[in-house]
Amino acid sequence: MGKSKLIGMTVLALVWLWLVWMLLQAGGINLKNILVAAMTGIIIFVPLYKKYFGKQ
Repeated sequence: MGKSKLIGMTVLALVWLWLVWMLLQAGGINLKNILVAAMTGIIIFVPLYKKYFGKQ
C-alpha cells in the first residue's frame, strides 16, 4: 500500500469519525444512532479493506 493511499484512508477515517461524533452529539447515544454509525462504517470501510488489504 502506497503512502498516498494510506494518507487517503486516514483522511477518510478521520472524516467518518468526525461525522459519527456529530451524529451522536446531535441525536444522542441510542441504539438507532449506533446502528447507523456501524452500518455506514461497514458500507465505507469493508470494500476498501477488500480492495487494498485483500488478495495481493
